[in-house]
Amino acid sequence: MTRIMIALILIVFAHSSVGASWPELNFIQVAAGLDRPVHVTHAGDGKGRLFIVEQPGKIRIVSNGSLQPVPFLDISDRISCCGERGLLSVAFPPGFSAKGYFYVNYTNAAGNTVVARFSVTGAGDVADPGSESIILTVDQPFSNHNGGQIAFGPDGMLYIGMGDGGGAGDPLESGQDRSSVLGKLLRIDVESGVQPYAIPANNPFVSVSTARPEIWATGLRNPWRFSFDRETGDLYIADVGQNLYEEINFQAANSVGGENYGWNILEGTHCFQQSSCDTNGLVNPALEYAHSAGGRSVTGGYVYRGGIFPRMRGVYLFGDFASGQLAGMRRLDTGFASALLADTGFLISSFGEDESGEMYVADLNGNLYRIEDNVRYSELSFVGALASYRPGDPIQIAVSETSPQRAVVQDLWVAIGTPDGRLLYLTDRLGEEFSVTPQPFKRQIDTNERTQEVLNTTLPQTTLPGTYRLYAIYNDPNPGTLDLSITLRSNIAEAVVMIGN
Repeated sequence: MTRIMIALILIVFAHSSVGASWPELNFIQVAAGLDRPVHVTHAGDGKGRLFIVEQPGKIRIVSNGSLQPVPFLDISDRISCCGERGLLSVAFPPGFSAKGYFYVNYTNAAGNTVVARFSVTGAGDVADPGSESIILTVDQPFSNHNGGQIAFGPDGMLYIGMGDGGGAGDPLESGQDRSSVLGKLLRIDVESGVQPYAIPANNPFVSVSTARPEIWATGLRNPWRFSFDRETGDLYIADVGQNLYEEINFQAANSVGGENYGWNILEGTHCFQQSSCDTNGLVNPALEYAHSAGGRSVTGGYVYRGGIFPRMRGVYLFGDFASGQLAGMRRLDTGFASALLADTGFLISSFGEDESGEMYVADLNGNLYRIEDNVRYSELSFVGALASYRPGDPIQIAVSETSPQRAVVQDLWVAIGTPDGRLLYLTDRLGEEFSVTPQPFKRQIDTNERTQEVLNTTLPQTTLPGTYRLYAIYNDPNPGTLDLSITLRSNIAEAVVMIGN
């Protein structure tokens, strides 16, 4: 009889197949002993370093999994701290490895906002605090609502988040005052060579004589962390509320700017301290939550675009500083869906992402954690199959781990889908190798166990010809069941086997 070729195919299902499933998060400590960490980012220079901003005035580096003892930058001698003041963020320009300079946002000794440029020295692990070149200074009328984040957008422009200047209820009405940079998202060009910066020609108010040309968006109270989706370019702005509501604003990548997010006419979607208000021209948030739900101070995060956790893909992770709750928001065709994902117990001061898109959360108490899901992309492949099979042939197949990234003990599940529609779960028990009851092949696979033999037998002469599908997946140890034929989890390894007579 003609032998039927075997195709062993590792299938990673489309991301949409996991769209209805929210991640189950774990938090892996990356660094401890930090002094009020408030920002986490990378330099985009291929070195894999994490840069952690400490509010009192230092920037620390985590390299090769270790917190380096020497600060990258120490400008604590010119910082006013703490409360909502301090060294608040760092941003590395595109091409940083060749340029050798970067930008920070801090409040100076007078309590005013400063955006400044610094240069690195030597190998680039230490910056020169004496190399400061001030780009922008903004007077702050109160000690709070400084905003404080800077970030380069996909367009290469530097975006600056500015709070309304502080004081309850925006007493200066900065949010709606386009002659002030307070209560705004600014957009400037610091890489054109024009000193101290240039105004992008396509900023929305460059032709409005009564408006500051740096303004990109208005109506913000205290934007505590904004971020661009590295895949789509969409912008998410978390804005801390006053008494009742926290909000997250969304700006599509094709926006031309000029959005007015409503403060202090609105708090969230609600008229602020008025029974009614004129909302014409205002943009409602993509999400709001009430203080009555327990949170009181939103901390914005990022859309996960890393390559390890499929259920996190496309989910914007954010948190609440006061409650420690961490939630996710996913963009749908008809709007946004959200879900509470974890009660962390952290003072969630910031989120961050590394060069590969993996995400981190900072606890103001001094710790940094990597965010992980229980479900990972496929780390397995089937190996050892011959080129063809027929009844009476020996068959030896193993499952081999192909990724070095697994750091936790896992259960291994293996199953075979038969041509007549049955699903048989493989076990490692002699004499009862197949079961119709969902169960793992082997529990508690240690991280140093890389290969598991799952089939070593002779195909019976009565073997039904046709297509067989082998499935393998890691799953967190638990007593639950897992139907490998219908699971939506995209980290399944699948082998398609044809057996002929």
